[in-house]
Amino acid sequence: MTGQAADTIERRSGVSLWRQIADRILQAIAIGDFAENAALPPEVALAERYGVNRHTVRSAISALVQEGVLRAEQGRGTFVLSRKRLSYPIGARTRFSAGLQGQTSERHIVLLAFSVEPASQRVAEGLGLARGAEVIRLETRGEADGRPVSRAAAWFEAKRFAGIDKAMAQTGSITASLARFGIDDYLRQSTVLSARHADAADLADLDLQPGAIVLVTMAVNVTPDGQPIQFSESRFPAERVELKLSAL
Repeated sequence: MTGQAADTIERRSGVSLWRQIADRILQAIAIGDFAENAALPPEVALAERYGVNRHTVRSAISALVQEGVLRAEQGRGTFVLSRKRLSYPIGARTRFSAGLQGQTSERHIVLLAFSVEPASQRVAEGLGLARGAEVIRLETRGEADGRPVSRAAAWFEAKRFAGIDKAMAQTGSITASLARFGIDDYLRQSTVLSARHADAADLADLDLQPGAIVLVTMAVNVTPDGQPIQFSESRFPAERVELKLSAL
């Protein structure tokens, strides 16, 4: 598996090699490459995978043991610890509150910021608009039982959804906000998943430590007759949330 883009080590990044290896292992755990409760591959295999020596791998593993991610057992190896996380379903009708119902007692979305801006190429394609068309951008944070569990940016056509920022601030719900514009139901048209290190904004808004991994979804929601209404990018802390996919 040596040479995979996700495993590339940046030797001149200013971040120590052992920390980079620790972060790669965290990312591999987050995306399911290394299963919970299962043994981690041997040091020699990890050294080959990441292109470093065994001493560097050993330092990374030692750090993750101290951080409570791994468990070392004499004579048996190193195991990935199981961590209780929220399961967030992604399907035809993905809804924040409904998705976490039964797992948490309290859920809401906080509007962090909003702006009107020209649509980037990516946003324009998602919403079926011309590049540069005015869109409204909402920055939100999803919270469950007092803990931040998601951070998202969502874009809507400005002309059609003028005032959605006020609706969002009042309702704390994308679904309820869209209902004020006559949209009583909507479907998930597409979702693209990835994982990366949390950036500075993620660290602050999701209360994470440097090196944390976030799961990223890029999604388009449409009306039942197929009209695009929302393009979004959401980040979930991998240490608190797992994404459960179902057929769209």
